[in-house]
Amino acid sequence: MDLFQYDFMQRALVGALVIGLAAPALGIYLVQRRLALIGDGIGHVALTGVGAGLLLNRSPVLVAVVAAILGAVTIELVRARGRTSGDLALALLFYGGIAGGVMLVGLSDASSANLNAYLFGSLTTTSPADLATIAVLGASIAVLMLALRPALFAVCHDEEYARVAGLPVRALNMLLAVATAVTVTIAMRAVGVLLISALMVVPVATAQQVTRGFRSTMTAAMALGLFAAGAGVWVAATADTAPGASVVLLAIASFLVVALAAAARRVLRRRVTPAVVSAPEPHEVVLR
Repeated sequence: MDLFQYDFMQRALVGALVIGLAAPALGIYLVQRRLALIGDGIGHVALTGVGAGLLLNRSPVLVAVVAAILGAVTIELVRARGRTSGDLALALLFYGGIAGGVMLVGLSDASSANLNAYLFGSLTTTSPADLATIAVLGASIAVLMLALRPALFAVCHDEEYARVAGLPVRALNMLLAVATAVTVTIAMRAVGVLLISALMVVPVATAQQVTRGFRSTMTAAMALGLFAAGAGVWVAATADTAPGASVVLLAIASFLVVALAAAARRVLRRRVTPAVVSAPEPHEVVLR
């Protein structure tokens, strides 16, 4: 029986593909800035928002969006002012966010199943309204990351150069922070807050094994994200596994395969390419 004939599986597939496209498009900038784990920190802050929403009988997703944006802006302000290291700020958000989320969910009437749905994702329970939200926000993130690629690359590569060039560095940094928060929040439905960083970072790391330019790396990462998302949902449907875990494991498997293939190619190239030995030209006379 083809499970994709059901509406809930079709919604799960479309939602996963949108997130698989948007997450690497944003993640390449986070990798460039060496903030690969920021998704984890913001994800745990979003979990606090989920707990607050459940406790106050408000929409958990909307409250999570607000909490994630506040957390992302806080990280950016701390990083920009340099009062403490970025790693310390992430650690504080990481532990404080998950502790606050677990505590608030415990104080509410929600069951542990509700918490697990946000921790590890629950694509098959995506409603038409959820899908519309994921599609609109995910497409907006992808379009912004592509449209502002030159400016965002300049800011992530060298902030001082970007500032001298007249770019609005602070505004672009805030845009990245807010985009990260929104991406983390919509991805809760697909892979969960504990796994979202993998979908942001792993396709980018895989693409870097075989590409050189920033544009080609971004394109390849988005294609790999689409593959991992689509294939992950198919594996989950056929093998009855968790969709979020299946998506992430396929992304990691792709990285291992590509990394091993790239390493084997480099070894083979060194063995096949003959050593270039400098020899005198025929008209040259070697004096002894």
